[in-house]
Amino acid sequence: MKILVTGGAGFIGSNLVRLLVSKGHRVLNIDKLTYAGNVASLTDLTDNPAHRHLPADICDSAAIHSAFADFQPDWVMHLAAESHVDRSIDGPGEFIHTNILGTFTLLQAARAYYEGLSPTEREIFRFLHVSTDEVYGSLGADGLFTEETRYDPHSPYSASKAASDHLARAWADTYGLPVVVTNCSNNYGPYQFPEKLIPVVILKALSGAPIPVYGKGENIRDWLYVGDHAEALLTAVEKGKPGQTYNIGGNNERQNIDLVRLLCHILDDLCPRSDGQYYADQITFVTDRPGHDLRYAIDATKIKTELGWTPKQDHESGFRTTVQWYLENESWWKAILDGSYQLDRLGLKK
Repeated sequence: MKILVTGGAGFIGSNLVRLLVSKGHRVLNIDKLTYAGNVASLTDLTDNPAHRHLPADICDSAAIHSAFADFQPDWVMHLAAESHVDRSIDGPGEFIHTNILGTFTLLQAARAYYEGLSPTEREIFRFLHVSTDEVYGSLGADGLFTEETRYDPHSPYSASKAASDHLARAWADTYGLPVVVTNCSNNYGPYQFPEKLIPVVILKALSGAPIPVYGKGENIRDWLYVGDHAEALLTAVEKGKPGQTYNIGGNNERQNIDLVRLLCHILDDLCPRSDGQYYADQITFVTDRPGHDLRYAIDATKIKTELGWTPKQDHESGFRTTVQWYLENESWWKAILDGSYQLDRLGLKK
């Protein structure tokens, strides 16, 4: 298949593009390379004719229409988005622009392209819109997010993603575009920009700096290994029914403080501190994030029963693999930290 991927130089996108190419697909990777888009995450595909990078903005209507006309994709997998809650608190405008206007622009281009396809080509075409469980808001101690859960976003990031979800479904209902929507839990794994919890913990620990934990570390997330997520997205675009939503979770709920301690324990094993002390000694509790949702947890029954996908990583294997990757790929993350981002905390509403 010829697959147009947006945001393919980002964290989830680069892992997805690598999977697609390994499965024999041809990929046009549209990524304007913001701070989180990194061509170094795809150096192994530099000379691979099955992958082409187009440095374009999804808000650029002319560029996107041209990309559809030139590449003529069978499928679209839309991942491009501003995605960090703390950054959305400091600067919501970029999130509104990219996540809402960008999705609208992409949907319009896909609609125009789809309407020009033959009946046979229309049967094949799919538009996969990739979203987050944060659109559902916060859970209490019990219960799980299902595909029927009411939307209740609490941050500029989640609100912008909720809006983009509604747009995608509206283009399906109004214009007949064959849209499939996925909502995933928190991702982790190789090539994640070091502003998110897990790479921050790993890199702060290795540098000997305090490891920040928001509030008391009681917030709970369902952790999904990025390789498992990429497999789920491919399953959704291959087998998903147009007009349907599929929740993707890792079946791996943890309190933040327990996760941080696990990562420290893995580091103690793989890369002990030179002074013989424990990495957990560096844990420091800091002021909580504004509007910090207490708990996310995904019910992934639908994608399991209807499409046959389940995560492969267990409650520890993916975390160990991730820590090992950061230990073995110092040049990748050091190049990032040599720039303007220095693991500083964002989202303090200064």
